Amino acid sequence: MNPEEREELALLLPSPGEPVLADDRHDVLKDHLMRELTAPRRASPRRRFAVIAVPVAAAVVIAAVVVGTKGSGTATTDPEAVDLLNRIAAVAATRKAVSVRDDQYLYVRTEGFMKFSDQDVRTLRESSWTAVDGKRLGLRRITVLNGPPFRPRDPFSSYSRGTHEMRLNPDPNVTTFRELEALPTDPDALLRKIYGDTKDDRGQALERIGDLLADATLLPELDAALYRAAAKVPGVSVVANAEDYAGRSGVGLAFKGSEGREVWVFGKADLTYLGSGTEALLDVGVADKAGVTPPG
Repeated sequence: MNPEEREELALLLPSPGEPVLADDRHDVLKDHLMRELTAPRRASPRRRFAVIAVPVAAAVVIAAVVVGTKGSGTATTDPEAVDLLNRIAAVAATRKAVSVRDDQYLYVRTEGFMKFSDQDVRTLRESSWTAVDGKRLGLRRITVLNGPPFRPRDPFSSYSRGTHEMRLNPDPNVTTFRELEALPTDPDALLRKIYGDTKDDRGQALERIGDLLADATLLPELDAALYRAAAKVPGVSVVANAEDYAGRSGVGLAFKGSEGREVWVFGKADLTYLGSGTEALLDVGVADKAGVTPPG
């Protein structure tokens, strides 16, 4: 959220002496908030959960902002991490590619969280259907596992306990599956492109790679190239025992991202990507219709 947007949102909030928002201001605030919650933070194939803080007394919304962490000369290359990334790449390359039509939808199911305050951290399971060609409406279905029940006129009612759906409009800032297919599969060329997109920032380059990992599981050559590209970025280390957000255990690869330490988690037996410490990847597939789960 830039300063202008923050000022605009502040104007929509009541003064300390006003106990209730007028109906029209309430609706504007809710619309603005929902745009903030669903707006992509980086050009990625799918939107990540936004982390927000909502002080209850003031009802002031603070959206997570991606801040660059320019790489310094202190980052080193860990041979153990390089070896693990190359082994993960070798396994990824053996998986079968999936044939996808333009009229289909990329299906991704995850588990993550949204923070409204230190005492209010809600666990969410999200299923999203994104048009393969990026030209049609998609769908996001969110199940909030814990949190307050639905309350009328609550600006956060879309994140009350239960299941909620919202449509996904075509977004030029979100990488489509077809654009993903067009990325180079040579690790050096891929890394040059990623560094170009992230202004040579190591942490953001690794975050960018992480954003692509879920969808890339359907594209073995690209999937392998992403891990081989990550192996060329200093600052990654191995975590012998790590857990994704859903509590599944595995081996981890840690690095310093723009919002602190991030850990990718992989199954110890098959090196399957499980997600991260803040978001678990539960399923990826291709669906014929939005809202329909692909066959297992």
